[in-house]
Amino acid sequence: MEAATNSTPIDYLPILLQMFVAIGFGVTTIIGTHLIGPKLRTDNKLSSFESGIKVIGNARQPVSIKYFMVAILFVIFDVEVIFMYPWAVNFRSLGIEGLIEMFIFMGLLLLGFIYVLKKRALEWD
Repeated sequence: MEAATNSTPIDYLPILLQMFVAIGFGVTTIIGTHLIGPKLRTDNKLSSFESGIKVIGNARQPVSIKYFMVAILFVIFDVEVIFMYPWAVNFRSLGIEGLIEMFIFMGLLLLGFIYVLKKRALEWD
């Protein structure tokens, strides 16, 4: 027999408290670094910097679409893997139905990955 799931506004207090603490920490950190941090601005500090290499040329040159494809695919597959954590935590309570649903999910993931490989989206040449 299942228990009734009547939630009251007081049940959301811990979530609101955590949100206020997180927002407060972020705002305090941003303001604090500007107040306490050094104010010295030099040409060297204000110049562009990328991976320890001095920037040469124009930053507005075309970039291969393959770079963006790999980045988008990484984000898509990474987000899908994140969905596996709640499933793993609740694995026992989901039973055989949850296992079958995860196999379907993993099968769809595999089909998507096979599609990407067949389209040669991950090849740089």
